[in-house]
Amino acid sequence: MNIDSLLEEFRQGRLAASELKRQLLGESITETGFARLDHHRLLRKGQAEVVFCQGKTPEHVAAIFAELAERTGRVLGTRADAAHFEAVRGMPGVAYDPLSRVLSVEARPVDKVGKVVVVSAGTADLPVAEEAARTAEHLGSTVLRRFDCGVAGIHRFLSVLDDFLDAQAVVAVAGMDGALPSVVAGAVAAPVIAVPTSVGYGASFGGLAALLTMLNSCAPGISVVNIDNGFGAGYMAHVINAQCEAARKG
Repeated sequence: MNIDSLLEEFRQGRLAASELKRQLLGESITETGFARLDHHRLLRKGQAEVVFCQGKTPEHVAAIFAELAERTGRVLGTRADAAHFEAVRGMPGVAYDPLSRVLSVEARPVDKVGKVVVVSAGTADLPVAEEAARTAEHLGSTVLRRFDCGVAGIHRFLSVLDDFLDAQAVVAVAGMDGALPSVVAGAVAAPVIAVPTSVGYGASFGGLAALLTMLNSCAPGISVVNIDNGFGAGYMAHVINAQCEAARKG
């Protein structure tokens, strides 16, 4: 529950002043000795802190997951590996996808809203595309996946174009020449979050060529995240989608 929801609950008499005070002024940070967990991020942002697992020991990830899960029943971790999964395997609602390296706890369900489409250029882009899709789903968006729709066979994208027309946000993932987001943005009304991937031969420079293509796109309505940053794209797509749903419901 975010701050706006808390204030509305208080205004309507469904939340006591003491509970409102406890929520707003209660413990906002947990010190673990190796991390300072930001529990008020859920109030400020509507989403809890997300764990970047890469570089953290399995023991650190397990301790962080346990603390966050106790508060919300839901935790999202990115760039996790099998050792991180093993460290939290016993937690209720835990799941791990080795393709996207997304590690999650979903002990408390969340209602899915709106529609986000995640489209990838090629099968090699799947790890990043799936990270974006799983991120948006965990945060509460309904996600439709449309993979292997690159411009080398543009009919593949055109054959599923109808699926994009009612989307509230689109994530377009591509390596190599990075041209897919421009094509998508020229065809659909929804904002497009472009994700360059590090897929390609030498002159792709680890995704830099795709990044520059996307930054130089002539199609309006595109924003670009960092190379291989499926998480950032999925998060942004969910924020846009959730804001659209909130506006639609008044």
